[in-house]
Amino acid sequence: MEKIIRTLDNSPIITYIYRMKEVHIKVSNISPKQWANLLLELNLVKSAWKRFGPQLNIRAKNFDKIIKWGQKNGEDNDSADTFVQRNTSKRKIRSS
Repeated sequence: MEKIIRTLDNSPIITYIYRMKEVHIKVSNISPKQWANLLLELNLVKSAWKRFGPQLNIRAKNFDKIIKWGQKNGEDNDSADTFVQRNTSKRKIRSS
């Protein structure tokens, strides 16, 4: 029978902190638009946290394509939304 040698970890918390952590998210009952928005939000978290040290790796089918599409369309939609909001706020409600 083989002897198992266990080493004593004097700082288990530090060892735990420096190990790679993984999270697996399974999503069901989601529309394609919701899926794209979820991936875009996760990418925003990834870029926002990057300067604080965590390096997130997101893997999904067509992830790069969705991010490229979202960044391109996000800029166009923001300017269009502000224009629509300005014009709709000037409308007066008629009472009959």
